[in-house]
Amino acid sequence: MNELQVSGQSLTLNRFPTNAADPNLQAWDSADEYLLQQSLPDGPVLVFNDNFGALTCGLHPREVWQVSDSFISQQATLHNLATNELSVNNVRFLDSLAALPEGMAAVVIKIPKTLALLEHQLQALRQVVTAETVIIAAAKAKDIHRSTLELFEKWLGETHTSLAWKKSRLVFAKLTATQPAATSGILSWPLEGTPYTLHNHANVFARQSLDIGARLFLQHLPSQLEGTIVDLGCGNGVVGLLALEQNPEAKVHFVDESWMAVASSQLNVEKNLPDDRSRCEFTVNNSLSGFTGGSLQAVLCNPPFHQQSAITDHIAWQMFRDAKRCLGYGGELRVIGNRHLDYHRKLKKLFGNCQLIASDARFVVLRSLKL
Repeated sequence: MNELQVSGQSLTLNRFPTNAADPNLQAWDSADEYLLQQSLPDGPVLVFNDNFGALTCGLHPREVWQVSDSFISQQATLHNLATNELSVNNVRFLDSLAALPEGMAAVVIKIPKTLALLEHQLQALRQVVTAETVIIAAAKAKDIHRSTLELFEKWLGETHTSLAWKKSRLVFAKLTATQPAATSGILSWPLEGTPYTLHNHANVFARQSLDIGARLFLQHLPSQLEGTIVDLGCGNGVVGLLALEQNPEAKVHFVDESWMAVASSQLNVEKNLPDDRSRCEFTVNNSLSGFTGGSLQAVLCNPPFHQQSAITDHIAWQMFRDAKRCLGYGGELRVIGNRHLDYHRKLKKLFGNCQLIASDARFVVLRSLKL
């Protein structure tokens, strides 16, 4: 846990629900602090990309509409509101694909690292703000590039930046530009060696091409399984899509904490294997929270090894523990990971067994059975 000072008050914040693995990971940065120092007009505030709820808690008791592509970020906000005994009644949560509300007095944006997501958000914002709306964004100074500012100028208009403070910088924007032509925000490309085309929303990992780890993983997926297979941390759903093809008697459940990832997975099944849609489920979730123990035949996983800007293995470790809980006896967890992450040791400790299925210079494919 960490304490953030806001207007003379101390807020206790953490990265729940994953903070227990590493309580030293701070739940805000200087860009959050810089934003909370700014004077905003009275009225409701639209907040984008509040990673762990620092902005929403810091703006309390104002009416806040929080927009995020991260289910975990929204869960962290709820946890931190409760920890600080702040009412949730004045907070509204929207996912990244939801329509935005009109009539906001101010907009506060934590600038995402993914420019495609920023453009998606600015394009949506362009439809609901007026020239009187106060719009302030922030990020670490090293993450604000000319291309970042050009997106604000394209979709909103007049844009300028502040001086740096604690290595962070503010961006002030005002609606003055003529509205440009709208874009879909979905990037599509053929999946080599298959008849499929993959469709990717703005915030999907490896949005522009198949990442090299997934390339190896796709060559070593299980086949002819029955029961339920979960593509955990599904991204655009390419692993689950191939698992659906190779396991015609199984159900495939696509799970990710990103609304855009799950929406991309569903779109890819509907476009590429529409006759198999009835064998699929799609869930935005924190790993396998709420899944019934012993209910799964297989879990396929390409775990992230970072949370926001922090490099950490606690997300993978949570996924592995959840997989063991949810697999039936004889079920398997199959994982792709960088060699240096040493997943083999972790899986052997957790499951009591771990088999190397395949490897190359950078990646390993591992398999553990629940015995």
